Amino acid sequence: MISVDNLSLTQGAFSMECLSLEIPQGHYAVLTGKSGTGKTTLLEAICGLRPIEKGRIHLGDVDVTHLRPAERRVGYVPQDGALFPTFRVGDQLAFAMIVRHQSSHDIQARVEELAEMLSITHLLDRMPDNLSGGEIQRVALGRVLALKPRALCFDEPLSALDTETHEEICDLLQNTIKKQKITTLHITHNRAEAQALADIAFHLSDGCIRQIHAKGTA
Repeated sequence: MISVDNLSLTQGAFSMECLSLEIPQGHYAVLTGKSGTGKTTLLEAICGLRPIEKGRIHLGDVDVTHLRPAERRVGYVPQDGALFPTFRVGDQLAFAMIVRHQSSHDIQARVEELAEMLSITHLLDRMPDNLSGGEIQRVALGRVLALKPRALCFDEPLSALDTETHEEICDLLQNTIKKQKITTLHITHNRAEAQALADIAFHLSDGCIRQIHAKGTA
């Protein structure tokens, strides 16, 4: 579950007041809204990357409001994937486990598992500048899945992809994230993408979030 209760924050001239949202455990939620309405800011607040002035954030039964980003166990994928430019793909997948001093055996096993799941085994020795847009998103997804996160936050991860690759990564999300029942909040402007992925959908406008769709409802 991702729960945001009466969240308020200020970023320069921009502010959000008393925003609330709840995504049931294991649901894939999509958030839409015009540019500049605060969608990315909300994601960053959930991940701990943006300080808040008021409100509470829960992931499952854990109050993470005052926890550091690494302690929240939220996987965040921005639009460009944000891969480390000097790391091979295998090292991208292993990085978070290395800094947490996991054993070499466990790291290698997890990297191999993720690479097989995401069909990127053949890419493990490549550098990011030798990857396509779709391959970058597969690697970015693998990197955030490495530590088995409580929740995932995606900021328009498919927006820069061509139509064929977009459909391919949409299918990948269906077959990995949704099957694993990881609670997810995904920002998009693409209506077809939202309809394909969303168990529940929200719209952010004029500082207010409203639920606009839930599967199983009219």
